[in-house]
Amino acid sequence: QVQLVESGGGLVQAGGSLRLSCAASGRTFSNYAMAWFRQAPGKEREFVAAIRWIGGYTYYADSVKGRFTISRDYAKNTLTLQMNSLKPEDTAVYYCAAGVGINGLGRLESQYSYWGQGTQVTVSS
Repeated sequence: QVQLVESGGGLVQAGGSLRLSCAASGRTFSNYAMAWFRQAPGKEREFVAAIRWIGGYTYYADSVKGRFTISRDYAKNTLTLQMNSLKPEDTAVYYCAAGVGINGLGRLESQYSYWGQGTQVTVSS
């Protein structure tokens, strides 16, 4: 079992930056992939970015390429999302996720078994 806890959300003006963190605990596996998803009011949860725990291969949604960076810290078992040049459309609850044995790009919600509670990000214009 893996437990995930997000932190770092808040209110920021358009053009600003925010850094989200996800702390993982429990029994982890070396072939895990981890990702960030987000859900805005009235919309379905959507993919933001993913990273493979071993190798560090990353994949980003087109809407955040060049602005967001996903990374991981092996020693601290943490996942990070650095968000720059934020836009009002980035406003959403951001969720951390983890999955085992994921093939391909890892951008589908159904590929992940473990989820955090979410942290609110609000970008004002």
